[in-house]
Amino acid sequence: MNSGVLSQEEIDALLRGDPVGPSPAPGDMNSLSPMEIDALGEVANISMGSAATTLSTLLGKRVEITTPRVTLTTRDQLQSEYPLPYLVIKVNYTSGLQGSNLLVLHERDAAVIADLMMGGNGENPPEGMTDICVSAVGEAMNQMMGTASTSMSQMFNKTVNISPPELNRVDFGQRELNETLDNSVHDLAQISFRMVIEDVIDSELMQLVPVVFAKEMTQGLFGGMATAPTPPATPHPQPPSPPPTPSEVKRTPPVRENLVGKPVTVQPIEFAAFDRESPPAEYGNISLILDVPLQLTVELGKTRKTIKEILELGPGSIIELSKLAGEPVDLLINGKLIAHGEVVVIDENYGVRVTDIISPVERMTNLQ
Repeated sequence: MNSGVLSQEEIDALLRGDPVGPSPAPGDMNSLSPMEIDALGEVANISMGSAATTLSTLLGKRVEITTPRVTLTTRDQLQSEYPLPYLVIKVNYTSGLQGSNLLVLHERDAAVIADLMMGGNGENPPEGMTDICVSAVGEAMNQMMGTASTSMSQMFNKTVNISPPELNRVDFGQRELNETLDNSVHDLAQISFRMVIEDVIDSELMQLVPVVFAKEMTQGLFGGMATAPTPPATPHPQPPSPPPTPSEVKRTPPVRENLVGKPVTVQPIEFAAFDRESPPAEYGNISLILDVPLQLTVELGKTRKTIKEILELGPGSIIELSKLAGEPVDLLINGKLIAHGEVVVIDENYGVRVTDIISPVERMTNLQ
């Protein structure tokens, strides 16, 4: 492309669907073609989009992660351009894909996320990443990347699993990247996102993928795409055959071809005859399942607590439940509500007197 004008060769390439621009030499594993860069950006866009939804649910705030920008870099270039301490989350793929990548967060952004996870408002994050802050961020990253791997499973049409993320504080200016990235990895694909969490974070989130792993990922994506079926060859004209007799049609169902050229058997549907004088249903066989054990649970009440409040619990702590004093308790069978009752004492044990059985309609609704 010269002076913003496409040449005839580039126009022909666009019409054919080929990538425009310089392509890497065949077998070059240290660079990515324009098509591979676009595919890698699409994978990152979809996976991090679903991860943003999960993070929004965890933090209780709106989270936006913008469309990624993919560039090629090296570990030396990366450390010279970002000479600051970062929180690096290493994600290893255990099945479906073989490799690892890194998520890079500003240390202050990680502290804000930790503060939100522990019930704070994110406006006064803790100074420094304490162990409890690292644990909170680790849980958020674990949930996010779990959702991202589910999205990748749908894209690659196979199960993609990850191990729990590993968190490390890395000072890029001190060249400590060796702690999280193998020494043999030199060339990287840098995927940059803009991450906005309402009014507390407007920053950059980076994903670093070794180029070799990025090429394997995109090749697996291209390999999973369905190709257009080859149209069947036009058969030579054949003389018409005599029509089959009705008995032949019944014995030999007609065979036709579907849209992809595979033979399918077509046969008439057979409906069961309706008996207007059918006897009513009997339940005599219910005795066959009378000895099946079921789990009966009495729910006194429940409540929701933040991670911070759970960590502050200790001997003597009092937890307020959602039910009022004297209100009927719930009886659940295998986790499904079937009745209400009141707590009684039988000898030295607690018991429940059933006071109300929910209606069949409510029971069917709970079973769905």
